[in-house]
Amino acid sequence: MPEIAIHLTLLAVAFTGTIAGLVVSYLDWTVSGNLIWSAATIPVAAALAISILRDLLIGRVGVDAIALVAMVASIAMGQPLAGTVVAMMYSGGNLLEDYARGKAERELRSLRDRSPRIAHRREANGLVDIAAEEVRPGDELLVRAGELLPVDGELLDARAKLDESAVTGEPLPETRSKGDLLRSGTVNAGEAFRYRAAAAARESTYAGIVRMVEAAQTAKAPFIRMADRFALLLLPATLLVAGLAWWLSGEPIRALAVLVVATPCPLILAAPVAFIGGVSRAARSGILIKGSSAIEALGRTRTAIFDKTGTLTEGGARLIALHTAPDFEADEILWLVASLEQASHHVLAETLVGLAHRRGLSLSHPSNVREYRGSGLEGTVDGRHLRAGSRNLVLGEAPLPDWIPSLGEGLGSHGALTIFVTVEGRAVALLIMADAVRPDATETLRRLREIGVDRILMVTGDDTETAAAVAAQLPIDEFQANCSPAEKVAAITAEKARQPTMMVGDGLNDAPALAAADIGVAMGARGATASSEAADVVILVDKVERVAEAVAIAQRTHEIARQSIVVGLGLSGIAMVFAGFGFIPPVAGALLQEGIDIAVILNALRTLVAEPERSGSRER
Repeated sequence: MPEIAIHLTLLAVAFTGTIAGLVVSYLDWTVSGNLIWSAATIPVAAALAISILRDLLIGRVGVDAIALVAMVASIAMGQPLAGTVVAMMYSGGNLLEDYARGKAERELRSLRDRSPRIAHRREANGLVDIAAEEVRPGDELLVRAGELLPVDGELLDARAKLDESAVTGEPLPETRSKGDLLRSGTVNAGEAFRYRAAAAARESTYAGIVRMVEAAQTAKAPFIRMADRFALLLLPATLLVAGLAWWLSGEPIRALAVLVVATPCPLILAAPVAFIGGVSRAARSGILIKGSSAIEALGRTRTAIFDKTGTLTEGGARLIALHTAPDFEADEILWLVASLEQASHHVLAETLVGLAHRRGLSLSHPSNVREYRGSGLEGTVDGRHLRAGSRNLVLGEAPLPDWIPSLGEGLGSHGALTIFVTVEGRAVALLIMADAVRPDATETLRRLREIGVDRILMVTGDDTETAAAVAAQLPIDEFQANCSPAEKVAAITAEKARQPTMMVGDGLNDAPALAAADIGVAMGARGATASSEAADVVILVDKVERVAEAVAIAQRTHEIARQSIVVGLGLSGIAMVFAGFGFIPPVAGALLQEGIDIAVILNALRTLVAEPERSGSRER
């Protein structure tokens, strides 16, 4: 029989017995109300005794033993009504536990329930429907409108429109272009498209999400284990207070009242519910936190170390300035340069060609192209000879034209790359490209400081000049450049010795550093499987602001869990003192304790919802 059915049956027995005993006593029937109350209490006590014995056999001692002692003592002391109320409250508490866990885990179960199951694979004789588990890397798949993507893969068609909300938390559909990486678990929000599988289903993004949230359900954080140990002290403390109350007053009923109000029921469940709720809340924002231990470590972060490229910056070259000769237009220059750059495989060429396409420019086919490795290229576009590249390649010893801004010899500094352009030997344009700082990077670092991260560093493998240019734009305390993976690990080790340290990165070479930190956060939107596996937290949306949101969620989760445990056990302790002095009778004590339990569980469930907006902070 399912556990919830057992709990419901026991509650029905206890509730029916309580009401029946009250009716019999009121009508003064020959059947004793005490007998009915005792009979209703015994099944619950027996079920609890079996549960306690089962726990003892695996080396675990639970505080539910207090409830068993209270029920048995109630019958032995001639107060079976108190016993049946305890039985009713205990059974009701178990149902409350089932409800709380179910609510906290509903979002996680929904992830498993919507796992992709079917794939349409293109074979020689047409499309064949297969199970998602049968997809292999390299298979060409078709995704129809409204269907889930079964595995990760590369888009083959020109465009695809995807609803990625289940994976990234982004509510609006995203448009992807040919060659982009697509994730399993996202939904085709447009027309049917083709893509090539890059991983098997079990190795794809969505399967990883399911594994992570399942780990979150079973892993115990140090705080939860500490709460369990603290709760165990309640058993001997309760027996001591009950014994003192009886000895000092000479009234055994006071000892019974102490036992009743100390019955913890689902009180100790509050911490696990809070942590599972926090993991679930983060998952809705595209933040995967690998278990309760990870969310606790994230909430303790006081030092944040960021990689530069792809983390604080956009991770690719971007056109930040385009200067042209007086008789040339920007679009004309971009058309000429992009047409020429089609013959190159350089990352800058891809950026310029992509920019021209986004502006709707129809590019011409270049001819007579010659590429000077590391310097630039030349060729013919629409009958005109072009040269694009470094100053030395394009201009040689010639002076800079007057129309170029007075940037002097510093044109290539601060991490920027300059591309000079000549048409028929005449200088006509200067393009300045750089790896731009993410638009949300400054706000992210500011938000981290607001929520208690008091030291922020940047470590990068880039040269000092480039790193300094980025650092100057951000509110960081210091940076380290020219770092190898081993030197990044050394920097993290040094910071860990001072205070809890978080590392945020996105590349393959960041994996050792992510593993070395107290908490590793991987920017996983662009793949980087190794870094995602090494990290404790994976950000599935390409926004660094989610790092600050993850820390805020973790802090709030830890705070709510602590509140629930400390306040709940504190109120129980106060109630025990009042019961020991005779101010709380057994029946009222049972009702009071259940009220405390309900309050702390409901408080723990607050981790499932976003924190209300406050002045100076916001939940994204």
